[in-house]
Amino acid sequence: MSHPESPPESAPTPAAVGAIARFFNFDELQTNLRTEILAGITIFITMAYILVVNPGILSEAIFLTESGDLFGELVVATGLSAAIATAIMGIVAKYPIALAPGMGLNAFFAFSVVLGLGIDWRIALAAVFIEGLIFIGLTLTNLRAAIIKAIPDSLKRATAAGIGLFIAYIALSGDPAFGGAGIIVPSEATKTTLGNLAQPETLMAIVGIFISAAFIARRVRGALLWGILATAGLGWILGITPWPQGIVGLPLWPKDLIGQAFVGLGQISSVGIANFLAVMFVFLFVDLFDTIGTLSGIGVQAGYVNEQGELPRANQALMADAVGTTVGAVLGTSTVTSYIESASGIAEGGRSGFAAVVTACCFLLSLFFIPLLSAIPGYATAPALLLVGVLMMGSVSNIRWSDPAEAIPCFLTILLMPLTYSIAEGLAVGFIAYPVIKAFQGKFQEIGWVVWVLAAVFLLRFVLMGLGIA
Repeated sequence: MSHPESPPESAPTPAAVGAIARFFNFDELQTNLRTEILAGITIFITMAYILVVNPGILSEAIFLTESGDLFGELVVATGLSAAIATAIMGIVAKYPIALAPGMGLNAFFAFSVVLGLGIDWRIALAAVFIEGLIFIGLTLTNLRAAIIKAIPDSLKRATAAGIGLFIAYIALSGDPAFGGAGIIVPSEATKTTLGNLAQPETLMAIVGIFISAAFIARRVRGALLWGILATAGLGWILGITPWPQGIVGLPLWPKDLIGQAFVGLGQISSVGIANFLAVMFVFLFVDLFDTIGTLSGIGVQAGYVNEQGELPRANQALMADAVGTTVGAVLGTSTVTSYIESASGIAEGGRSGFAAVVTACCFLLSLFFIPLLSAIPGYATAPALLLVGVLMMGSVSNIRWSDPAEAIPCFLTILLMPLTYSIAEGLAVGFIAYPVIKAFQGKFQEIGWVVWVLAAVFLLRFVLMGLGIA
């Protein structure tokens, strides 16, 4: 999608706007204030579901205390952790990437760790807190940035395409109540199949796809955002989704959640240090490679990755993720990570960290508008995610498909991200296949030692998983 041109230099610019433009390098990035605001709002709208879904997962599974259901407090913990981490990303790393408690990681936290293993939720928060501290240490030692740099360029591009397919798969297959379209549904006979297209929510998702596609085809500014709002509005008018029951509501301060991670640290002996470390390392591993995969993929899409395969300010971006996870645990929520939905803002032309600052402000303001936000149906955001997937697939054109050492690992990475429902797993398979096939070609000199080490780590993890240990 083309980027709007920056305002002409002769145009009168208020001092505040000029200061923002200079700090976030608008001229260098060929962007402007309006574009960045629009991108930030679009990112927020496409991931606002987390304000309802994350508390729903955590409160239903575990957060039941003498104070009762803590859903309301979890909404605030989710919004605050997302706002803090996203603001750090925007101001320090200056990337239009938003962060929030990660989907999948929250389900693992609630259903596998707490309900499955019977570990107290406070101890699980302590594991997330320690994971965040370890990430801060790994970032300060440049290890995480070195991993991003070590990823071959072809795998970076495959990661971008794989994330695009992953986003599209989430959009098409998800429950319309949670950001999906219901176009693809589970099937015992064929694994997946076409859903019930007569279902009103699914029909609205299809209509929304065409509305958003029309806006994009006509190069309307804010196409994805307008598509979301138009689809939601149409659903309200037709009575498919109830109108918002309210606009403003006072948030509940998470008094029963803040600091409970520290309580959990004092209870580790009740589950055993070995069990605690096992849980903590699973959080660590999945978050590490989900974040690396997301930053690499979005970095390629936005054109941030340079000719040396480096992501500028990678350490700052990774620090935002690490601090977000640590702060999130203190506030009382599961692992905070970079969101692939940030690609929607980049698709709208967002290129600077100011878009992330706007998204962070939206998260803070949203704490007072939960009744309104919760009324935006999932089928309204699904079209935006699907079309972001279309835009991200363009990176495959730069992969050398004639070279088996690039083609096979890249294809496996792209394919397995949506099929395994994990960025980390797709990247893991690509990392294992890449050096092995390169070695078969006799091109050992093209394989860095970091790639071999990571391939060995991934392979060891798969072996341990096969043995039921990891």
